[in-house]
Amino acid sequence: MIEVSQIRLPLNHQDSELEKALLRKLRISKDHSFTWKVHRWSIDARKKGTDDIRLVYTIHIEAGSSEQDLISKAKNSDIRITESTVFNIGKTQGESYSQKPLIIGAGPCGYFAALYLARSGACPIILERGKEAGPRAQDVTRFWREGGTVNPESNVQFGEGGAGTFSDGKLYTGIKDRDGAVRLVLEELVSHGAPNDILFKGKPHIGTDRLIKVLRSIRKEILDLGGQIKFQSRVDDIIIDSGSIVGVRTSTGEELNSQNVILAVGHSARDTFVMLHGYGIQMQSKPFSIGARIEHPQKMIDRSLYGSAAGHEKLGAAPYKFVHHHNKRKGRTCYSFCMCPGGLVVASSSEPGLTVTNGMSSYARADANANSGFMVEVFPKDFQNSENPLSGIQFQREWEQKAFQTGDSDGRAPAQLLGDFMQNVQSSEIGNVIPSYRPGVIMTDIRECLPEYIVKVMQQSVHSISKQIDGFNRKDAVLTAAETRSSSPLRITRDSLMQSPSAKGLYPAGEGAGYAGGILSAAVDGLRVAKALHTNVKSSF
Repeated sequence: MIEVSQIRLPLNHQDSELEKALLRKLRISKDHSFTWKVHRWSIDARKKGTDDIRLVYTIHIEAGSSEQDLISKAKNSDIRITESTVFNIGKTQGESYSQKPLIIGAGPCGYFAALYLARSGACPIILERGKEAGPRAQDVTRFWREGGTVNPESNVQFGEGGAGTFSDGKLYTGIKDRDGAVRLVLEELVSHGAPNDILFKGKPHIGTDRLIKVLRSIRKEILDLGGQIKFQSRVDDIIIDSGSIVGVRTSTGEELNSQNVILAVGHSARDTFVMLHGYGIQMQSKPFSIGARIEHPQKMIDRSLYGSAAGHEKLGAAPYKFVHHHNKRKGRTCYSFCMCPGGLVVASSSEPGLTVTNGMSSYARADANANSGFMVEVFPKDFQNSENPLSGIQFQREWEQKAFQTGDSDGRAPAQLLGDFMQNVQSSEIGNVIPSYRPGVIMTDIRECLPEYIVKVMQQSVHSISKQIDGFNRKDAVLTAAETRSSSPLRITRDSLMQSPSAKGLYPAGEGAGYAGGILSAAVDGLRVAKALHTNVKSSF
C-alpha cells in the first residue's frame, strides 16, 4: 500500500480538490489506475483564521503492481510504501479450554479481551462489580442530579464500559500500532455502532451518549458467541495453589474455577488492589498526577485556537493541550489532562466521603464550557511509606477526603475562580463562567484540598500556558477540585508471557494494572493480553 502524507488544503476546499492535490503530489495524470481513501486528517491551526487554517490529509493508495512505478515518478519524501498490519482476532477457531477463562472487569480492556477469546471459541466469563450500562447510567445521573451518597458499586468508575463510559470518549493514543491492534479496535467500534469518522479523524472521539450503544452491541456479540457476563459480581478473593491461580470468589458467594484469569479492573479498584497485595501479588507504586478541573467558555477557546474561523462546521469545538515544565532539571510537569471541548465537569468518586472530579462530553460537544484537568505530577517519593505499593492510593484518598470536607456532604465540590486562586484568596461568588459540575459547587479556596507544592506549580504555570492559549488566565475561569484519578497509582508486574510472576495464569491488564491510559490503549492491551493467554493455552495442549 502507498501512503501519501502532508496533503495540505484550505479549510473551505471542495472535495474534488483533494484528488487533484493527490495527483499533483504523485506527479501523475488521472489516467493511472489506482484506488485511494482518506486514512487520516487533522487540523493545522498554527496560523489562525479561515484563510490560514489547513486540513492535513494522509491518503492510502492501492495500485497493485503499479506501486513501484508510482513511487518512482513521485520522488517525494511524503510518499512511501507501507505495510498494513492487521491484528488477527479471527473467527471461532474451535480450541477447547479445560476451564473457561475469567475476565475481571467489563471496561474497554475486559470487553476487547473477551471479544478476542469469544471469537477464539473460549466462551469467557466476565465478572463485573457494577451494573450494565443502562441501570448504571440511571444511578450516575441520579447522583449528579440529587447529590447525597455515591453508590460504591455503580458510579462513574464501576460498571459496564469502565470509567471511559462517562468521559469524552477520546480514541487517540501515543502507543505504537506495531501489530495493527489500534486500527482493529477502531474498526470494531465502528462495526458496533461508533461514528465512521473515528477511522480517519486525527483526534477521534465517540462521546458518552454514543458509547453506551456501542457497549450494548459488543456485549451482545460476546453473549452470542457463548460468553457470559455476570454483573454485580465483585471479585473479593482469588484462589492460588502452588503458585498458580485456580479460581476466584465473588461478592455473591459464587466460586468459579479457572486457571486463566485476566485482571482488567480499572484504576479505581482499590479494594481489589489491597486484596491482591495481601496475597503477595507483585506490584509497585508509580507516578500519576493530581490537580483540579478548569473551565473556560468554549467560544473563547474556539477564538483563541481558530481565530476568525471559530465556529466553522469542519472544525467543531476546539480542543487544547498544554504542557509546562516547571524547573526542567528538578521540577514537576504541569499539563492538561482529558480535555473535554463543549463538555461538563462531573462527580467521579467511587467511595462515600470522597470528592473526585472528571470531565465528559457528548458526541456533539455542544455544552457552553471547555474543561480540562489542570494537573501536576506526583511521584512515589511524595507518598508516606512510599515503598508500600498501596501508598499512592492512600495519597489519593487523603486529598479526596479533604475535597469532600471542603465541599459538603450533599456532594457539592469545592471551586474557586482562577483570579482568586492566583491571589491566594477565597472565592465567594462566581463570575461569567458558570460552573458545570454536577451536583453543584461551593465557592471556597481549593488550596485547602491540594498539596502546597501542587498549588505552587499550578500558579507558576498559568502565565506560560496563557501564551499558548489566549485567555487561559481569565480571572473568572473556574477551578473545581479535586482531580486525582489521572491514572492508576500502581503497576501490577507481568512477565514476558504477560502473566503475574507471583501467580501463573493471572494476567494483569489495562489501565488499572498500569499498562494503559485511556479507552483506546486499554482496549489494545486487552486484545494483546487475550492473544498471549490464548497462545499460552494452545502451547500447553
